[in-house]
Amino acid sequence: MTTTPARPASVARFVSCHSVLHLDARHPLARQAVLDPHIMHRTVMSGFHGWTEPNSSDARAQMGVLNVWDIDLRADRLVLVVQSRVQPDWSAVPSAALAEDIVTLPVDLSVRAGDTFTFRTVLNPARDRQSWQNTPEGPRFVTRRLADTTPAHARTWFAERLDPTPGTPTSTPRRPTVRRIGAQGDASAMAVRILPKLTFHNRHRGAKVGRADIRGTLKVTDPTTFVTTLTEGLGRARAYGCGLLLIREAGP
Repeated sequence: MTTTPARPASVARFVSCHSVLHLDARHPLARQAVLDPHIMHRTVMSGFHGWTEPNSSDARAQMGVLNVWDIDLRADRLVLVVQSRVQPDWSAVPSAALAEDIVTLPVDLSVRAGDTFTFRTVLNPARDRQSWQNTPEGPRFVTRRLADTTPAHARTWFAERLDPTPGTPTSTPRRPTVRRIGAQGDASAMAVRILPKLTFHNRHRGAKVGRADIRGTLKVTDPTTFVTTLTEGLGRARAYGCGLLLIREAGP
């Protein structure tokens, strides 16, 4: 007996909160945050005390906190965009560190199949490579996580997650663990820029997070999957400024 795959929902609703913080890049808080991913993470999470149990291991995921940041070295301005499913309280950020008042924007968007959006995202286009190595426990396959560091690799990473046709399952046949984002797009027309890697100094000392900035246009094929991507983020290193998909309705 065969079953017909369920059709994607024709509309899904994305509800969230976006905060935009303009920080003076000369202030010690901003300087430290740019230099250390853990300090940036703590700065972001400082707006969300009390929503989860203390020391919860998945507090960020529970609250749907994602972020992306940019620094303008000429203007000494650090711009931090934070998305969350709960309302933040930014009173812990020193007023002296702010270059402008913090803006908090509610987002309530109905997403339909066929909707077209321009987008921008910063991703950690990581992949796992296995090799056969001799270890103290004996010969075995060892998995290393690599961050693709060329525009071509990052473009391919993103393209693997695009839907080629409406109604395609959210896993690719070639790589079943890769979840699709619920949209189509021409990856070859997308702008890809490799950003400097982030280096950890204390916890996970020496570890690095590779980043790629990708911008382009997407056409929604599966609204429910697309809203899940918007809500949960895409790829790894979501605690460290990767994975947030910012969209804007494309003009006619």
